[in-house]
Amino acid sequence: MKRAAALLFVAALTFSAPAQTTPEPLDPAWCHDLPRPEYKKLERVPTTQAWFDVYRIRPGVFAIYEPRQFEEVISYLIVGEKRALLFDSGIGVGNIRSVVTSLTALPVWVLNSHTHFDHVGGNADFAEILGVDSAYTRHNAAGGTNDYAVSDALIPERLCGPLPAGVTATAYRIRPWKTARFVHDGEMLDLGGRELEVLFTPGHTPDSLSLFDRTHGLLFTGDTFYAGPIYLFTPETDFAAYTRSVERLAKLAPRLELVLPAHNVPVAEPATLLRLRDAVRAIHSGHVKPEPTEGRYEYRFQGFSLLLSPPPTE
Repeated sequence: MKRAAALLFVAALTFSAPAQTTPEPLDPAWCHDLPRPEYKKLERVPTTQAWFDVYRIRPGVFAIYEPRQFEEVISYLIVGEKRALLFDSGIGVGNIRSVVTSLTALPVWVLNSHTHFDHVGGNADFAEILGVDSAYTRHNAAGGTNDYAVSDALIPERLCGPLPAGVTATAYRIRPWKTARFVHDGEMLDLGGRELEVLFTPGHTPDSLSLFDRTHGLLFTGDTFYAGPIYLFTPETDFAAYTRSVERLAKLAPRLELVLPAHNVPVAEPATLLRLRDAVRAIHSGHVKPEPTEGRYEYRFQGFSLLLSPPPTE
């Protein structure tokens, strides 16, 4: 979960080899805080899959939440009149396809906000997967996300309760998947009565993207923004690109009703994007100082923080 207590080192990293495994900060008491109070205001939707909690955020928009693993991943099912789109497929422990088919009988596209392991775990169970045409995406689609997933994702400290029946930590893998077609920046995905605009927002990873529902004022941000420490310390992070993406999304704030992030809490006010923009600017200007957090730099702001690697000279 992106919860641990952001890079003056603003190097533009590009994908040339598999990223090295980077252990994440861990709060041993994380499970004691659940459920988060924000969920009491949301409409819970029954599901037979105990690994997931499902909430209706807006008509035709469902948050599929995984509160029993430290990442607290949130995937979104967005339903139109002719088809649906699953934005991320979770960590791959529970059967997210079963959840999706219980919510809609329409054909489903899967599109990932990025291809970190905790957002692509259910991809292999779907036939129509859309993706970004990048070396980083292709590497992960072939199983390149497995180093961290296998070594760390399901250790007892990262779980809140038992795993689903038949799932064992030692056998856990992210299965490779096939991309049906590539999407492009600015492309409109027509679900029938609902259009979603693809916005490339690289930085957190080279293949990060957001989805913009202009008609309903909804912005799905993936890991570019969420409440909590935003992870910007892995080798594939490009803080310069992240800065440009944040500026792009902040310009949309006046047109939004709701921001829907991919971790912890599925709803945020549009003004948080302006605070995120100002936070990134403050880091660049040197007007905010970081606090050391388990070997990383944490820049703390209202409702979120940015967790970055220290300069390589330290």
